[in-house]
Amino acid sequence: MVTIDTIKRGTKNGFNTVIELAKVIIPVFFAVTILKHTHVLDYIASFFQPLMKAFGLPGEAVVPLVLGNVINISAAIGAIASITLTTKQITIIAVMLSFSHTLPVETAVSKKMGVSVMVVLAIRIGLAVISGLILNIVI
Repeated sequence: MVTIDTIKRGTKNGFNTVIELAKVIIPVFFAVTILKHTHVLDYIASFFQPLMKAFGLPGEAVVPLVLGNVINISAAIGAIASITLTTKQITIIAVMLSFSHTLPVETAVSKKMGVSVMVVLAIRIGLAVISGLILNIVI
């Protein structure tokens, strides 16, 4: 049975989670928006366009992919929210990041467990790349 204490605790935990996510998503959203309006994002996009085309993504999609791989998925969400992407493109980025998100932290954890860093990186990045290529064809 749900008690008032359970509801209070759940509400408090939910609110704290929203605050923690907002601490990452909001600054990234504004930073990428500033990059977009100063044309720095245009330069980044044009540089990475040939690579990203293989995944059916625009050049600026490199920003959420890099942020998601290096920082965390919340940072990627902030970047995705500030650029214009189709549902297909967001799906491809989401699936790619599901395999390769937060690489530094999760690779360090794997290393402590005794797994080869190179094997972990090869599998996770390899799966992200393969899934992105396949989804671009299938969707």
